[in-house]
Amino acid sequence: MDRFKLAKKYQEPAENIMMNIGTLAKSKEGLLDLSIGDPDLITDERIINQAFEDAKAGHTRYTASDGSAAFIQAVIDHYKNRYHLDFSADQVRATVGAMHGMYLTFLAILDPGDEVIIHEPYFSPYKDQIELAGGVPVIVPTYEKDGFQLEAAMLERAITSRTKAIVVNSPNNPTGAVFSQETFQKIADIAIEHEVFILSDEIYEELVFDDTFTPMATFAPENTITFSGFSKSFAMTGWRIGYMIAPTYVSETAKLINENITYSAPAISQQAGIYALNHANELIPEVVNVFKERLNYVKQRVDAIDFLHLGEVKGSMYAFINIVDTQLDSVAFSKKLLEETQVLVVPGKAFGVTTGNHHVRLAATQKISVLKEAFDRIEQMTF
Repeated sequence: MDRFKLAKKYQEPAENIMMNIGTLAKSKEGLLDLSIGDPDLITDERIINQAFEDAKAGHTRYTASDGSAAFIQAVIDHYKNRYHLDFSADQVRATVGAMHGMYLTFLAILDPGDEVIIHEPYFSPYKDQIELAGGVPVIVPTYEKDGFQLEAAMLERAITSRTKAIVVNSPNNPTGAVFSQETFQKIADIAIEHEVFILSDEIYEELVFDDTFTPMATFAPENTITFSGFSKSFAMTGWRIGYMIAPTYVSETAKLINENITYSAPAISQQAGIYALNHANELIPEVVNVFKERLNYVKQRVDAIDFLHLGEVKGSMYAFINIVDTQLDSVAFSKKLLEETQVLVVPGKAFGVTTGNHHVRLAATQKISVLKEAFDRIEQMTF
């Protein structure tokens, strides 16, 4: 028996930079790890304590496959109170992180050969999930000179008779860009005109620093499928809990699929999520302020280094740093950075080669003293 007994697509697997970086980050001692979006923050003690009490009270069994009634109602109430959006219970389902919901949706809506538009730079699992579901990724670049906003005319040109969906990610991983309401409205208008879905990854929705976030469902409620969760806004990455909000017919199909995969999201994580949403006004600002302070510091340090450049970071927990003046591509730069400084970042190539390969993504997931040490080392480099 050998690897040629695997599915053909995995016999010679394509390079997965994010997977390799993640493995390196967990296995190599002494790194200053600014790579993966897993913050150093510990989940707020109030959430942990409530989950502990809930576990003792018996919340250790399966919930309904789409989530407990209390969890679903907490999501509904959160969107009504925060965004003035009304959803019914049959539109909401608990998922094992936001990406689980997106994969279920691809499986639910894609026939072989259907096209899904992704704006680049993009979170790399989008492309892989589309292909696993039998779809075809169609890449539309965005550019630093435009603040990485998705240009409506380019999006329109990418639409074909096979287009089934557009993936939107704002605030964006990796760029930190936040789409303007004008951009959202243009995307919505195009999707409505062509009768395609908008798959809106809003996991960083609360990490908007100088503006107010408006969900895509505000602009195209019949077309939008929303994915979000607790990993970023509440520092709950390891709890693996998220949710999707979709038209009822999509949600029901996702339910049929998921009953053969995970059945339900973890019951105790749902309980933690209920507490988090019900206390969002107290808990979220504490997390947001940490990342805003850290990214302001990163911006100051990058601006003082002549071979690095960084535009305004409007959201997320990432800085997408321009390295074009080093004359290296993103992989070569990241390798040199690791060898000479023991600082680990993600090459921009992981997020697309058209607009990513002259950038690296730095995750502000460590405290400022660690960021200071990292930049003290970086500024000693020569090119």
